[in-house]
Amino acid sequence: MGKIEKFEDLICWQKARLLVKEIYNLTSQEPFCKDFTLKDQIRRSVLSIMLNISEGFGRKSHKEFKHFLFIAHGSVAETQSCLYIAVDLNYIQKNVFKGLYDKSTEISKIISGLIKSLK
Repeated sequence: MGKIEKFEDLICWQKARLLVKEIYNLTSQEPFCKDFTLKDQIRRSVLSIMLNISEGFGRKSHKEFKHFLFIAHGSVAETQSCLYIAVDLNYIQKNVFKGLYDKSTEISKIISGLIKSLK
C-alpha cells in the first residue's frame, strides 16, 4: 500500500463518515428527535470520531496523530454507550442497535490497528 496523503483515504474516516450520516438520520426521527440531550450527545460523540481522525492526520506528526486517534477511539465508546441508552429507552429497535454497534466496533478496531502501526 502506498503512502496515504489525505485523511479522506483513511478507511476509519470513511466508515466514521457513514456512521455520522446514519446517526443523524436516526436521531431526526421520533421519538429520538424529542430527546434533545441524548440526540445532541450522540451526534457530538459520533462527529468526534470523524473529526479527530481528520484533525490528527492534519497535524502531520505521528505523535499527534496517535493522540487524536486515542480521542476518536474514546468517542466510539461514548457513541456506543449512547446507543445503549437509545435502545433502553425504546428510541431504536434492537436490530438497529446491533447494526450501529457493530459498525462502530469495526471503526474502533481499525483505529486500534492504525494506532499500533504508528508505534
